[in-house]
Amino acid sequence: MKAGAFLYPWDVVGDPDAAARIADLGVRQVTLASAYHSTRALTPRHPAHRVVTAEHAAVLYPPDPDRWAGRALAPYRQSWTPGDDPYGEAAGALAAAGLEVHSWVVLAHSSRLGAKHPDTSVVNAYGDRYPWAPCIARPAVRAYLVDLAAEAAARPGTHGTELESCGWYGFAHLHAHDKVAGVGLGEAAQYLMSLCFCPECREGYGKEGADPGDLSAAVRRALEPAWSGAGSPESGRDGIGKLLGPERADATLRWRGRVAHTFQEEAVASVRAAAPPGFQVLLHADPVPYRTGANVGVGVDHVLTVADGVVLPCTGPDSAREAVLGPFAGRGGVRAANFGIVTGMGGSPRTLERDAAHAASLGADELRLYHAGLASGPDLEAVAEALSRLG
Repeated sequence: MKAGAFLYPWDVVGDPDAAARIADLGVRQVTLASAYHSTRALTPRHPAHRVVTAEHAAVLYPPDPDRWAGRALAPYRQSWTPGDDPYGEAAGALAAAGLEVHSWVVLAHSSRLGAKHPDTSVVNAYGDRYPWAPCIARPAVRAYLVDLAAEAAARPGTHGTELESCGWYGFAHLHAHDKVAGVGLGEAAQYLMSLCFCPECREGYGKEGADPGDLSAAVRRALEPAWSGAGSPESGRDGIGKLLGPERADATLRWRGRVAHTFQEEAVASVRAAAPPGFQVLLHADPVPYRTGANVGVGVDHVLTVADGVVLPCTGPDSAREAVLGPFAGRGGVRAANFGIVTGMGGSPRTLERDAAHAASLGADELRLYHAGLASGPDLEAVAEALSRLG
């Protein structure tokens, strides 16, 4: 199986040994961040630093001034990695080590965008804005993200891209000093907390036959038991219908599904128009259409008519892999199984050989390893051993 590892440019820039070290793992590809959200990251092997703080969502290359001139929404530049084009510098070093470089592009996830432009954000049924979650139904947001996808994906020397958060983002968010776990919200309640009630979405619900005022009131009523301590354990589409009522639930699912599908079509088409022939486009995805986040919910049949394949979260028990790979079985396209390899972040590099074989039995034909820059030395040793046996 072809294996690829995720990296940040700052894992490579300033470290002359980084590219060879990654190649020695036995991977053939590196998925290198070109547009990424804010993060604080360890760099355990870098000769010049141990912690990089990416203070806000930014592009890791010089954006085209002509593309963004005069536009209110434009990508933010980074300042935490030396050089004008850390992506390009890292990509060049990785390619020189014999690695195929693909870009890693985070789209609908940017706290700085929401802070600077509050009207771009998802607004929940209580009127709270989620600054980390741009609403992909808003025309200005869509135009910005579609152009960002093209520019950040088709970087010089890049053979393909992986689009993360290419769809709806919602309530769940790995936020600094997060304090939202005091109330248990099941999957269905998480969906209700992720519904957007910005002007475009309110109009969209209305077109689907759901009065937006009635719908927002229904969301608040459905969530009230959770706030009073009774919890809200419902899950699945049936659970959403139980909380909202079937007709309201179906209206929200139709609206959000259509918005996500058309956004994915536009983003991928924009990348293909900017990229050379043969450029591979994959989406980080979840086969449950209403899920939100980095691995966006997709329609299984739809996404494979749009992209060349999907990258699916496969860390965890066999049942987790079966849930995400099963719906794609026999449908063609690339099915890359994404495994965490950082033990301290819940990954399991020491079971990688067995877990990858299980994923292959379910139809996975490629591996992705998250994240070669963050992993400890022993974790990387375990990965190299596993890959040497997998062939």
